[in-house]
Amino acid sequence: MQSKTVTPKKYLGAIALATLTLTLAACKNNTGSAGTTETTTETTTEATPGTSGSDVLVIQESSDIPTLDPGTTYDTGSGQVVENLYETLVTYQGNSLTELAPLLATEWDEGQNGTEYRFTLREGVKFHTGNPFECKDAEYTFRRNLVTNTSDSGNWFLSESLLGTGSNANDDQSITWAKITDAVKCDGETLVFKLPKADPAFLAKLAYTGQGIVDSAHAKEIGEWDGTEATWKEAVGKDLTGSPLAQDPSGTGAYKLREKTATALTATAFADYWGQQPEIKNVIIQKIPEQAARLQAFEKGDADMVETGGRPIIEAQLRGKSGIEIIDDLPDTSAFGISMNQKIEGDAIGSGKLDGQGIPANFFSDVNVRRGFVAAFNVPQYIEEVQKGKGEPRNFLLPETFPGYNADIEPPQFDLEAAKQNFQDAWGGKVWDNGFTVNVSYRAGSVPAQTGMELLKKNIESINPKFRVNIVAKEWSDIIKGSNQGTEAMVMTGWAPDYADPDNFVHTFYASKGYYNPRINVTDAQIDGWIEEARATTDTARRNELYTNIAKRALDQAYYILMPSNPGIQAYRDTVKGISLDTFNPMISFRTGTLWKDLSKS
Repeated sequence: MQSKTVTPKKYLGAIALATLTLTLAACKNNTGSAGTTETTTETTTEATPGTSGSDVLVIQESSDIPTLDPGTTYDTGSGQVVENLYETLVTYQGNSLTELAPLLATEWDEGQNGTEYRFTLREGVKFHTGNPFECKDAEYTFRRNLVTNTSDSGNWFLSESLLGTGSNANDDQSITWAKITDAVKCDGETLVFKLPKADPAFLAKLAYTGQGIVDSAHAKEIGEWDGTEATWKEAVGKDLTGSPLAQDPSGTGAYKLREKTATALTATAFADYWGQQPEIKNVIIQKIPEQAARLQAFEKGDADMVETGGRPIIEAQLRGKSGIEIIDDLPDTSAFGISMNQKIEGDAIGSGKLDGQGIPANFFSDVNVRRGFVAAFNVPQYIEEVQKGKGEPRNFLLPETFPGYNADIEPPQFDLEAAKQNFQDAWGGKVWDNGFTVNVSYRAGSVPAQTGMELLKKNIESINPKFRVNIVAKEWSDIIKGSNQGTEAMVMTGWAPDYADPDNFVHTFYASKGYYNPRINVTDAQIDGWIEEARATTDTARRNELYTNIAKRALDQAYYILMPSNPGIQAYRDTVKGISLDTFNPMISFRTGTLWKDLSKS
């Protein structure tokens, strides 16, 4: 989901992610068991909760929950559950985007010039199975994350810190078992990390939901990797989306899984939780694709929070309604753009030719095509129609709340005449003469994303009657999978920060090895060089200069259609207590701004 990303970063970004394109990227797969029911062994004798009352929190959304395995959680749909089932070593303090607080670790020491961290772990903690939390569980968790490190997880930035590379052992032969075990090990009950070089963002990376500590004994018992040298190579890059742990999770969180089906997930308060017992005993997340049905349930009080469809719906249909509270003007710490894939895989290209019936796989490799699409997107209109006048055009896929964003750079301008000229110049005139048909995807149920694509379609098709833009609604998990495989021609792409540094955005969107590179398939040596230099220096002025260079070149090359900033807004039933600007921290939860255990209902 993204710099989770930790200063002015992912907190509000999570809301934007949810309302605009829901990571992630945030961020990513399909559960692999859509028609099955998944339960933990402890819940068979518990009564099924109703959908009302002070001890039940009901949330309705349009999208699925791809996974419950923290080792591959990299989207906000999954993260909102995983962060309540599992716990990390450290977390965020209140609504701060930068201050960290102890969670499963009680204290830590930094040594060896920032290349060694020693964590004292909390005692008296139990997993949902009843197993005690010990150092071996943390050791297993981080080693498992380093070993698997799939493209559908956020473990690349953990691996960068601990192994010096974001790749796994299948892609980087320098990774050995010895490197992994040296990077994270137990010294008695003290967890020790050793880094190849100092990383000022390391602690913040440990607060990311995907680094939640798993129950190692339980994981091995149900068929996960056994944690040994003899089998580690077999686990490298293994898809964990529908893993045994995804179906039968065991964390230390205040809630444990009761049941997960294709249409709903239920979690219940964990009786042996080490901290204060939650006041809300049961949480139900229901998949309701129809927006009208969600809004009706919300207004009637049958749901406490719903995916509303964004600011236009909240302002037009919900503000001022009895029983509904609105929290507004939440700072935007996410970044969104529409990617243009320069090497499309699969059948998304239609005829595969510039004959009006499709596009060649490298259609977007001509900069004039990309510039034409950028100039044809009306950002001011999008701000007015979708965001009700809130937000500003951006010049870079980096929140303006982050260091490194240069507000003096002029953002792209909406200009259909310029777009026309770009298309006339593209592919030696063939684009203009023959036309094209291109497919653009958005997350099914996301009204803001759908509206954005409709505005793009209208403007592109107005330029030349031979131009066709087909808008395709897809499940979130399908978009994630296709985007990672490079099969999407154009897709709404969003990122909420993983940790507090502009690199988390810039590397993600623009680096040839960045997480979203499969969505654009670009290798820009100039930008890669600037990114690597920015990663290696602590000179703030130089870093800002480098990010300005990257922003200017990325604008010139039109790698993305840039979406505007979008101040956050959220609606919830007034019976829900604990949501406020003083407590709201999107780094922790994209819908409530705080964990479920800190909420109550009247």
